[in-house]
Amino acid sequence: MNWLGAWESFVRVVEAGSMAGAARGLKCTRAQVSKQIAELERSFGVRLIERSTRRLVLTPPGEVFLQHARRTLEAIRGTEIAVRNLGEQPCGVLRISASISFGRMYVAPLLPRLTARYPELACELVLTDQSVDLFADNIDIALRMTKAPPEEAVARKLVPLKRVICAAPAYLAAHGEPRTPQELAGHSCFNYLVAGETADWCLADGRGNEIRVPVSSRLRFNNLDCVREAVLAGQGLAIMATYLCAADLAAGRLQAVLGDYEPVTRFGTHVHACYTPSRVRVPKVRVFLDALEREFNPVPPWERPGG
Repeated sequence: MNWLGAWESFVRVVEAGSMAGAARGLKCTRAQVSKQIAELERSFGVRLIERSTRRLVLTPPGEVFLQHARRTLEAIRGTEIAVRNLGEQPCGVLRISASISFGRMYVAPLLPRLTARYPELACELVLTDQSVDLFADNIDIALRMTKAPPEEAVARKLVPLKRVICAAPAYLAAHGEPRTPQELAGHSCFNYLVAGETADWCLADGRGNEIRVPVSSRLRFNNLDCVREAVLAGQGLAIMATYLCAADLAAGRLQAVLGDYEPVTRFGTHVHACYTPSRVRVPKVRVFLDALEREFNPVPPWERPGG
């Protein structure tokens, strides 16, 4: 049995939720994947997956094996990358993940300069507001806004984030400016439509005391650019990171309110650069991290004059 291929097939089956899905990802037949799983189970002497006509369920031994298989495969890939790239010029494909708005505005413009400087390097930017699996999605580095970076990753704080509550001047002229957090309940307030987000806004006063206010609006979006456009159109208030709205605030298109309170969100106060330990010394990751440091420090683009 080719144990490495079988372990890879097992992990892919779990991630895809079916043998057919794993086979498509591995570019082989379903029968080949099924045979590898059966050989694994024979070699271990236990059943790893309970099969039914509708879904596959891991057995307790299968859950244990999955954890070890993922770590082993990542270690092998890390070894291959380190041996191949150590001491070399950046080369190959650098896969980056970032949130849609932040990636579009601040990461995508960096990549042409990076590839121009390193002719052997190619870049792929995966924009999504959902969390990615560094291992399963083959991501070299993910830029995440979160309070809790993944435990299995190296998480490097890249740039602090400031958030404000803002609205268009026309909205405030028509509906009045909220003077206290409690007054937000009487306004149209946009929530970011993502899994786990509550219908409350949490604000911290100067002493760090948190105040929760129930808010609502008749429009909801799972995309920050759509939220910004709705606020610019005078449809309500929103909590926005200044990387998204600094230019609008400076131009007077938006106005910040409740400046004595700091919005508290589950997305944390920093952008983190996250990558697996095996990528720490890989040249293509290193040069991209260096480019990010130059771009965002000591002052990020949106806080620079004319930024």
